Amino acid sequence: MNHPFTHRPVSPADADRELLREGIAKANIPALLLVLYQMTGEERWLDEPYAPKRSPGLDDNDSGQLPENIQNEIRDAASAAIDAWLEGRELAVPRPDNRRLAEMLTVAMTEHVPQEYGDIIAAGMEFDEAENEADTVIPADKSAIVIGGGVSGICAGIELQKLGVPYILFEKNEDFGGTWFENKYPGCGVDTPSLTYTFSCRPNDWSMYFPLRDEIEEYLLDTAKEFDLYESARFQTHVEEARWNEQTGKWDVTVTTPQGNRETHSADYLFSAVGILNIPKYPKIDGLDDFRGDVYHTSCWPDDVDLMDKRVAVIGNGASGMQVAPAIADEVESLTIFARSKQWAAPFPQFRKTIPEGVRYLMQVVPLYRAWLEQRLSWTFNDRVHGTLFRDPEWTHPDRAVNEINDGHRRAFTRYVKEQLADRPDLIEHVLPDYPPFAKRMLLDNGWYRTIKKDNVELIPEHLAKIEGKTLYSSSGKSVDADVIILATGFETTQVLGSYDIVGREGQLLHDKWGKDDAAAYLGTLVPGFPNFFILLGPNVGSGHGGSMIRNIENQMHFAGEVVLSASEHGARTVEVRDAVYEDYLHRIDEAHEKLVWTHPGTENWYRNSKGRVIAITPWRNDAFWRMTRKPKESDLVFSSDSAGAAHTAKTG
Repeated sequence: MNHPFTHRPVSPADADRELLREGIAKANIPALLLVLYQMTGEERWLDEPYAPKRSPGLDDNDSGQLPENIQNEIRDAASAAIDAWLEGRELAVPRPDNRRLAEMLTVAMTEHVPQEYGDIIAAGMEFDEAENEADTVIPADKSAIVIGGGVSGICAGIELQKLGVPYILFEKNEDFGGTWFENKYPGCGVDTPSLTYTFSCRPNDWSMYFPLRDEIEEYLLDTAKEFDLYESARFQTHVEEARWNEQTGKWDVTVTTPQGNRETHSADYLFSAVGILNIPKYPKIDGLDDFRGDVYHTSCWPDDVDLMDKRVAVIGNGASGMQVAPAIADEVESLTIFARSKQWAAPFPQFRKTIPEGVRYLMQVVPLYRAWLEQRLSWTFNDRVHGTLFRDPEWTHPDRAVNEINDGHRRAFTRYVKEQLADRPDLIEHVLPDYPPFAKRMLLDNGWYRTIKKDNVELIPEHLAKIEGKTLYSSSGKSVDADVIILATGFETTQVLGSYDIVGREGQLLHDKWGKDDAAAYLGTLVPGFPNFFILLGPNVGSGHGGSMIRNIENQMHFAGEVVLSASEHGARTVEVRDAVYEDYLHRIDEAHEKLVWTHPGTENWYRNSKGRVIAITPWRNDAFWRMTRKPKESDLVFSSDSAGAAHTAKTG
């Protein structure tokens, strides 16, 4: 039986045994136990006295909370098993069934992992990769256009190459990278573990558990190079409009070239990969345009910014605000933070923590260890908390939490805040939220609480109301002088696909179909009336309960590829989702969200539009969305043999 862990990346003769020992000595015990079980087939490694105990905190539980002598026994046994494997011994349990995979992760996580979760574990570990090989051949005359060169665009390019569909990719910036190309502010990084913030097809030797912006951008550019995506890319090219051509059955995409010329390109399939974090949100502040100093939005950070000894004001305390403020506090003369809202921030013990060289080597030499470590992190940061976010109608304290477990989270996070600010209790009332944890995006404390205690830092828990010259006034009239204003105010997240016009059948504008800020799409991907059109990281695809957006984008692109293959099987020129299926999915999305924390009365977040609908994030657990995107139901789709959309008889899926 073929499985992904038969290959040994390093030969026994070339293996650096000393470095490998160093890695094993610092390896994660729960992940190491699963490797031991598969290598030896001995059930005892999953039971007492070796089974890990629950960690009291939110760290990776590297010790498994086990006595040192037990840890040493596990590490010694793992070292011997890995040596034997390198010398040629096969895995005793090469392919646990999916139910067993969930049971193994349950042991490693010291908590129940649902049986059905084994399916996504198997997919993540690429046990069933061969099942995805397609027999259908897409006609050689088919082509595609991809708009955007960030993570979604890279995913699209890789999948289209796999399908054998030639494409052109248009990107407004000078290179690939998207959000990571544009956001260069100090402290910029990811709040998702590096192992999960990685393309499935291209593992990476990350230097940090949570990488910063430069390493992420380097990884994205190297991925684009490795897959030859530059051959199909057109940079500094701005897309103005994409219009469905009824006569040709193709999409006509009008662009402005770097030279300022307008061109129109045509293709059968259109992939929008512009995401939702690409239009900066600028606050309406009286006098901002006339400010006599410098103003920088975090997403438009110049390369030559010098903040040394400057009086700086940061507007906002969301994800970017919490990253930039700690990064600049020690170089500026003074730092004033205007924070009108309060945010929950969880402990972040791995902030700026590098991965030991030996552990990095262990992950390269023993892919099975890396795979299990990734699965642990995926559960921790993806779906572990999902079941605790449902609003309990019987819960008697909806003012502070949505259910009993959520209230426990509130107590734990509150204790953490009070511990961090024990020497500055005057700040607690200004930062401790009065809404349930997770009702807004849960942030990670990368030095935020330490920063607001510094002598040169002032937190003003109000919004910036007006500016006169270089003087900033809060809503209560408090004033402060500043040389620089940093707008950490995020993005227009409800303006999905707001950077260009998309015109579908009969001249319908997608923005008109959606209304001002009410975007919707079947599986975040398909919209009726817009044939052969696929949205990546579209409405209700992001994950509010945690997780790597790369995984959901990959799921979408896999689904899009399967739809294209289905169209080829039918000999269809066009394919789109049925109206009734689209409306039913929208109803199910809204119904599911009404049961979750993000629609809790009295809460505000950037996930919701002006009507209160959640449009940015998904209500589904990650394995549920993975299942939805494996194979399209052909009965959900309309296949057409002509560009005008005459119905093509579809088989029931």
